[in-house]
Amino acid sequence: MGLCICFDLRFEELARCMTLRGAKCLFVPAAFNMTTGPAHWELLFRQRAVDNQCFTVGVSPARNTGASYEAYGNSIAVDPWGAVLCRAGAEAAVLYAELDLSRIDAVREQLPILSARRTDLYQLREL
Repeated sequence: MGLCICFDLRFEELARCMTLRGAKCLFVPAAFNMTTGPAHWELLFRQRAVDNQCFTVGVSPARNTGASYEAYGNSIAVDPWGAVLCRAGAEAAVLYAELDLSRIDAVREQLPILSARRTDLYQLREL
């Protein structure tokens, strides 16, 4: 399992590092606003799932139009192929999704992105 928060989802390197360390699912508690949410929420979760061939789960507070900060809501779960498994709306909800880990192996066999990386051209270093 990998865990990052909100804005961290925008950094593909972080998701890749977690995946390379064995994360099969990336969990992201986040509260995108009403500007970035409609434009980027689903896109980023699907993108990270496809880039890393893993599951991604975004957990957001429900939308409260009377709050000083209005969260987008729309909690989501995405499979390694980028398919949305389930998604809430703006309202409070409980979502259920089966994360079949064998799906990861099937996707990675079908499209071996991670094994095709050219690590001879760059280096990731521990800080």
